[in-house]
Amino acid sequence: MIDLTVVKIGGNVIDDTEKLNDFLDAFSNLNGKIVLVHGGGKLASDLAGKLGVQTKMVDGRRITDAENLKLVTMVYAGLINKNIVAALQARGVNAMGMCGADLDLIKAEKRSNTKVDFGFVGDVTAVNTLALCKQIECNSVLVIAPITHDGKGQLFNTNADTVATEVAVALSRFYKVKLIYSFEKLGVLMNAEDDSSVMPVLSNVKCSEMVKSGKINTGMLPKTQNAFYALSKGVEEVVIGNFVSMETNHSSGTQIVNS
Repeated sequence: MIDLTVVKIGGNVIDDTEKLNDFLDAFSNLNGKIVLVHGGGKLASDLAGKLGVQTKMVDGRRITDAENLKLVTMVYAGLINKNIVAALQARGVNAMGMCGADLDLIKAEKRSNTKVDFGFVGDVTAVNTLALCKQIECNSVLVIAPITHDGKGQLFNTNADTVATEVAVALSRFYKVKLIYSFEKLGVLMNAEDDSSVMPVLSNVKCSEMVKSGKINTGMLPKTQNAFYALSKGVEEVVIGNFVSMETNHSSGTQIVNS
């Protein structure tokens, strides 16, 4: 099988110009077939304040009502996506920006069976691997925004970690996939207050222990859940770390293992 790398870039990196440039420099040096999935950062919240659109958060997760859906679609699939594409083009990368509605790439359904109504937040139901593979085989580097659709005209805001995971799982039928969750930290930390306490390896047993003790929570919890899910569904390798984790033959970040 041909190697393919799926990289997810976090919102905190997008918010920091220096970190974003470092990431894009490293990303542009990757070899082989690549897909990039990006999050949203705080730009949508900042713009909401300027436009007078109320933003509601529950446990760090956005409530996406009709007005906020318009906003995140404009910001995620528009401004952020095209800025990343333009920056990659400037680095010689043949990037093409898309969201889940384009080419019917990613279908989703409204999240249900939760205590909180998150509004137009969608959970992925299908990935159009044929469309993805056609673009990848044209040597395009896809840059995917986490806006999905239901195939009936309704857009959804979907967690970017989940989008990256589902894309990686779908493509693992055709490629040898490495999935990298790239964010502002060096990896999964044993001590959240100590940036140097990076765990080189994280097993599902150790992860469960850290979740129970509260060492893994909030944003890292869904990231690790997605990581182990990806491994269980055929993704060859999963790493959580910063942009250095993408560099060829560079051992860094946290390797996720099923044991």
